[in-house]
Amino acid sequence: MTLEEHQAELATQTAKMPWRELQRFFASGQAIAVATDLDLVEVAARVAMDDKPAVETWVERGAMGPVSDDQAIAWFEADALLWTVVVKPWVLVQPLPDTDASN
Repeated sequence: MTLEEHQAELATQTAKMPWRELQRFFASGQAIAVATDLDLVEVAARVAMDDKPAVETWVERGAMGPVSDDQAIAWFEADALLWTVVVKPWVLVQPLPDTDASN
């Protein structure tokens, strides 16, 4: 499957979800934060394709990685709504522009 095919499929699987409903994935280490300057669907497609160079670049620059305790607390306190997409076993989450303060 090509990058574009992955993106087309994953684009139909994104959803807005409250952080409070995603906390169980954080607790199990499966919640991955994606910076707002990245395209969530492209990131998900590259993860699904096991594109290690792209993912490593994002992780190294701090644009992608496990949700931190500070992020989780801020999102909980703000009752944040996040963009989400599942790439098993991960749940990729990205703050919506109006909740970007805790990113």
